[in-house]
Amino acid sequence: MSSVLKTKLLELILEKAFKYSEEPVFKLVSGRMSNYYFNCKSVAFHPEGMYLIGNIIFDLIKGLNIKGIGGLTLGADPIAYAVAYTSYLKGRPVEAFIVRKAPKSHGTMQFIEGNVKKGDKVVIVDDVITTGKSTIEAITRAKEAGLEIVKVLAFIDRQEGGKEAIEALGYKLDSVITRDEVMELYRRQP
Repeated sequence: MSSVLKTKLLELILEKAFKYSEEPVFKLVSGRMSNYYFNCKSVAFHPEGMYLIGNIIFDLIKGLNIKGIGGLTLGADPIAYAVAYTSYLKGRPVEAFIVRKAPKSHGTMQFIEGNVKKGDKVVIVDDVITTGKSTIEAITRAKEAGLEIVKVLAFIDRQEGGKEAIEALGYKLDSVITRDEVMELYRRQP
């Protein structure tokens, strides 16, 4: 992973996606209150953020010989799209796919959307990992669809037990950015 790209990504996260409070005022999906908040979509939807995410994550997966990258919609979607686009530009196309929270109520009624099928090797990605619940849901759905998960990635690991929960299932979790890295940069700000 390029340290120049990662530094730019950290700066963009601090500028657009991160909030901190001495008191736990941010309500998480779990219902728990936290001192930290990451709105990754504000970075993942930003042109420079897409470029940085696509290139950094492509570098992390380019040697894996995978068919696709995806995760639970909506958090994983822009990340998977950025990586798929970057992979095409670099001449090593990787398909993006999404894992629905509920099966489609019409047509094929599937959980997985995209050009991946049973037996394909894939990477599961998520935007922010706290407890690991949404990533584990994506892993479960991908396994049920017969996909072979070769790697699990988090854009940001909040370092609150999610990594350990995922690794307890037998998958190593790599993260692009950790909460500690963001806090280190945050504390250096004037």
